[in-house]
Amino acid sequence: MQQETQTAAGNAEQIPLKCAIDLDTSLAPPAEQFDFYRTWNAGVVDITLLRNKFKTFAARQRIWQLGNLTLLSLDCRGNGYRRRWSSKKNPVFDHWVLSVPFRLASDGGSLQAKKLRWQCLGAPHEDQAEDDGVLSLFLPRDFAFSQPFDLTIRPEMATFISDYVQLLYRSLPDRTERDAEYIAIATINLIAACIVPSRNHIFEAEGPINAVIMARANKLIATQLADHDLSPEKLCRDLNVSRSRLYRIFEPSGGISNTIRRQRLLRTRDILADETDRRTISAIAEEWGFLDASTYSRTFRREFGMTPKEAREAGWLGIRRPRIRPEGVHGNTSPSLHSLLTNSYLSGQS
Repeated sequence: MQQETQTAAGNAEQIPLKCAIDLDTSLAPPAEQFDFYRTWNAGVVDITLLRNKFKTFAARQRIWQLGNLTLLSLDCRGNGYRRRWSSKKNPVFDHWVLSVPFRLASDGGSLQAKKLRWQCLGAPHEDQAEDDGVLSLFLPRDFAFSQPFDLTIRPEMATFISDYVQLLYRSLPDRTERDAEYIAIATINLIAACIVPSRNHIFEAEGPINAVIMARANKLIATQLADHDLSPEKLCRDLNVSRSRLYRIFEPSGGISNTIRRQRLLRTRDILADETDRRTISAIAEEWGFLDASTYSRTFRREFGMTPKEAREAGWLGIRRPRIRPEGVHGNTSPSLHSLLTNSYLSGQS
């Protein structure tokens, strides 16, 4: 057994680190290329093309999983595509995102990094640019428990972090699968050393503890979502926290009951869009705790602006979630940024 473990570890040392996702819009018809690109990040951010004169949208996006970190590289250089991205109205994720936008240098080869961006997916945010690309590093919200809830990059360290992210990206072709976990630990420690704690005394006292409780609660919700007995009271018992404290922690995101309900609605929406699942809408709703069909329909419409029946028809037609499957692109079997962030979040809490 020990020899098998050593052999597996030795093999991991030899296996090159590969992209979890590698997508190129050139595989899609020109008129569908921007929609193809936009679906890559659906569920995480909303992206709009501000100049509609382009008949194509040439872009390549690659993503690497590094432990509980996710590194994204977007290359759409030389085209002047001005884009606007904004946070989701009802965000599912609260990851920190550290982004290094870049422009193509005049020599046509080297990249010129621009000002470092640092934001949280769970907070309202909107920005726009026409950079040639960006490197984005996604970190779980609670990546540094010793830090308060509100974090800021120390100004004198911004350039250092930008250089580090670029160096990390360039080194990936020489890394192995075994390196990934070590890279994640080193990166987290480095960034944690470069942030400025908030001076807000309330966050200093309660932020780190509440962040841990929220992380544990989100993990329990994700793993017990199909359990009809899942409730705020059950979470309080499992987490050993008071009802008032749990409600206070989730209040900024609409409340704990709303969080559970919305996660279930999202799950039913995904199932309804799956043309291979022919069950009745009421059967799908009941599976995820919605026992009254009319109440489920009203709640669904209030959340998504359409009825479950309309969502199913739109999903099957590829309207709500465009299912562009050019040659070489594997439809539902391909991972997405949404799924990678979900997996990294849950693995980080194990």
